Amino acid sequence: MWLNLRGKSIRTGIHILIWSLLFFLPYIMFPRIGNEFLPALAHLVKLACYAIIFYSNYIILTDKLLFERRFVWYCLANVMLLVFFLWFNWELHDWLQPKLPELENTRRMFQGKHLDPSRFFVLADLFSFSIPIIFAIALRAVERWIRTEAEKKEIVNKNLESELEHLRYQLQPHFFFNSLNNIYSLIAISPTKAQDIVLGLSKLMRYLLYETNHKEVDLADEISFLKNYIKLMEIRQSDKTLTNYSFPEVEEKKYFIAPLLLIPMIENAYKHGVSATRSSQIYFSIELKENQLFFFSRNTSFPKNESDISGSGIGLDNLRKRLELFYPGGHVLRIQTEKNAVDSSEKEEKEGVENDLFLVSLRINLN
Repeated sequence: MWLNLRGKSIRTGIHILIWSLLFFLPYIMFPRIGNEFLPALAHLVKLACYAIIFYSNYIILTDKLLFERRFVWYCLANVMLLVFFLWFNWELHDWLQPKLPELENTRRMFQGKHLDPSRFFVLADLFSFSIPIIFAIALRAVERWIRTEAEKKEIVNKNLESELEHLRYQLQPHFFFNSLNNIYSLIAISPTKAQDIVLGLSKLMRYLLYETNHKEVDLADEISFLKNYIKLMEIRQSDKTLTNYSFPEVEEKKYFIAPLLLIPMIENAYKHGVSATRSSQIYFSIELKENQLFFFSRNTSFPKNESDISGSGIGLDNLRKRLELFYPGGHVLRIQTEKNAVDSSEKEEKEGVENDLFLVSLRINLN
């Protein structure tokens, strides 16, 4: 509301400034006029006529008739305005003619040339009175366009916020579902480990519930969350799974990132990179260079079969959508598996793919 009032005040101030300039312009160009009362009065009356015509169109006629496609009524209203002010101005000419030498000299110019001087004055007044109408239409059209664009932008922003909120609420249950699967698989094998996972999960859920309700979170907190998740996953892994990661120590309140943006790639590595019978390796790294974040994930690939719904890929689909919404044009995501590569940026050169490995690389411009 305050911004709306401020905008109206600025617009009113601009109008007052323009009309003041139009009023004082003749006195600046011809200083002698300021010493004579009748020319100043004539100029003031003429300017008042312009103002009435302008604001009749600017405030009422353009919005109520022209933009509502009531063209006949709009033209009729302006014809009536023009006829009235042409008559008024002609009466003003007749009254001022004997008193102003300029008007008398103009009238004498047409004597003996078989020209009607009244036609000259009428045409000149008709042209001058049409100018405020044109300016009123142009100004209203520009303001209408600006307002329409602002409304469109507001709708886009609201839709964007709704979609981001939907994706966030979709991600949290997905994360919780995967964690419950981990606990379920350990209850029968190692109740102690299952208890540790429940304890670790409670810490992670506290972060999910209370720290991720904003558009951005502290990168230091997000990395701490990732470390806790990896520790939680290591509890349920056998000796055949080797996990390594390299995360930088980040100063608090220095970098910010969209919440839960990196966790889908770590979840995906454990979901597809661990086997109960074969050796597996998982590696994560994060690097910061100036204001860019580089995330890399590498894991052995053990594709899920069609009957395993845990391999539905919700997390990575969610990641792609959130990257497009949060960092449009400011990210590069590359996913490679076996001899197939999926590249989200045509500008990046494709690299070779290692057999039996699933590789994910992500670059984000944190600005």
